[in-house]
Amino acid sequence: MDPRTRLLLEGPIAPTLLRLAAPNVIVMVAQAAAGLIETWFVGRLGTDALAGMALVFPVVMLMQMMSAGAMGGGIASAIARALGAHRRHDAHALVFHALVLSGLFGLAFTAAALLGGARLYAAMGGQGGSLQAALVYSNWVFAGAVLVWLFNSLASVIRGTGNMALPAQVISVGTLLLLPVSPLLIFGWGPVPAMGIAGGALALLLYYAGGSVALGLWLLSPRSLLRPTWADAGLRWPLFRDILRVGLAGAVSTVATNVAIAIATGLAGRFGPEAIAGYGTASRLEYLLVPLVFGFGGPLVAMVGTAVGAGRRERALRATWIGAAMAVLLCELIGLAAAAFPHAWLSLFDSDAGMQAVGAQYLRIVGPVYGLFGLGLILYFASQGAGRLLWPVLGNIARLVIAAVGGWLAWRAGWGLAGVFAAQALALVAYGGINAAAIAKGVWFRD
Repeated sequence: MDPRTRLLLEGPIAPTLLRLAAPNVIVMVAQAAAGLIETWFVGRLGTDALAGMALVFPVVMLMQMMSAGAMGGGIASAIARALGAHRRHDAHALVFHALVLSGLFGLAFTAAALLGGARLYAAMGGQGGSLQAALVYSNWVFAGAVLVWLFNSLASVIRGTGNMALPAQVISVGTLLLLPVSPLLIFGWGPVPAMGIAGGALALLLYYAGGSVALGLWLLSPRSLLRPTWADAGLRWPLFRDILRVGLAGAVSTVATNVAIAIATGLAGRFGPEAIAGYGTASRLEYLLVPLVFGFGGPLVAMVGTAVGAGRRERALRATWIGAAMAVLLCELIGLAAAAFPHAWLSLFDSDAGMQAVGAQYLRIVGPVYGLFGLGLILYFASQGAGRLLWPVLGNIARLVIAAVGGWLAWRAGWGLAGVFAAQALALVAYGGINAAAIAKGVWFRD
């Protein structure tokens, strides 16, 4: 047995999770920082540009979360379970299946954004300058959607082996390179023309392209646990199914998450561009929690998947609850800090008083329940490892219904943005509670 697989099966759970999570948290913070860096520079272009980015952001995060968290989780889970069951040949073949799926999903996102983006952003409240900025940014980002999918699929393949350090190194270096490239393309310098908001999108695509090359070269090197060759490239439906049965269920959950955010953005849009910018900027903190929790969730997928593949059910559950305690503590501390000091976050992006008032209202209402959001999310990742995602999907659908219907009713009743945001908070409480109750009742191992 490979030493890394043995560590996942036999190492002490809390120290092993922390050891694996440390580089993964760093990588996820760096990856989130890439988006925040871009937002900070775009904010220098004005409120219309910031509002336009806020309109596109839920769709970009849908792609990011689906490629890294949903389908990426399916890839990592399938590889971890194959290694846990000593099916090394299948693990090698799963790499090629993952690449095929990343290409197909990337092209689908490109087509959907180019054909339906204008109607979507207008329905979310975009108009005038903010709508124009949204379309420019969206068209550039989604023209390179395949690069985002390829990068996250390759990172998931490597994480499925229990190697969290290599993706962390690649993303950290990429983020450092993004620091000068993003403002260079947005504002221009010397012979490089100023591209405005399109420059931020191009810098992000260059980041994903470079990272994909680095991860691909690692898989071809002798240091990689998985060393797929063309002999493993034959496509088989059972291996596609092994990824898709986890990945598609996760995709439904991811769509529900981002539709809830998009609906809230649309409701905020009824109060003007400043409200869109304020809500979009504040809710970026919620999106920042996703990669932070994924810092623990990535190792948890590998640990739970390997344990389930080896028939070690009790270890899989122990690892799940230990990981959940870590994620809840982290998210609740961030949420309470954001509620107490909202302007410390919002001032990073814009000084507009209207934007800051809306953003602060959101953080004071929703921030205190971020711990339950972290609970639901970490249990979603653990369920990916177990290959059982029915209840996390139902929990996220419940979140969508509560956020959408509750927010709409609050708007119709004249309760203003406070009512809309209260519905978002209640939705997060339901999300965490449903996931925890289901796993505690043993739904993973019912036939």
